[in-house]
Amino acid sequence: MADIKTQVQGIDPNLKARDLADMSKRTSNIYESINIIGTRARELNIAIKTELQGKLEEFAVTTDTIEEIQENKEQIEISKFYEKLPNPSVIATNEFLDERLDYLYKDNVDERDY
Repeated sequence: MADIKTQVQGIDPNLKARDLADMSKRTSNIYESINIIGTRARELNIAIKTELQGKLEEFAVTTDTIEEIQENKEQIEISKFYEKLPNPSVIATNEFLDERLDYLYKDNVDERDY
């Protein structure tokens, strides 16, 4: 997966109304399109959280008391950057509409499994 900074360049972080016909063009079903976008948004959300936690752990200082909380400017800047990122669903929707999102269907489940 590419760095999140390069992934979100050029994406407007604001929500926009979308044409449902455009969204369902690739799958012929709006519900399938929304499911694909939602699945990708969950993947992105997990990746962003993991990346943020990894970067913040670099600055983690363990102290014995709660009163000794130190503010670190680097931590604050990293947190502000991640707060300004577009919502994962906005990123996933742009990927889907720009046809940068590939998807596969799971094989049909055998009826005996139910």
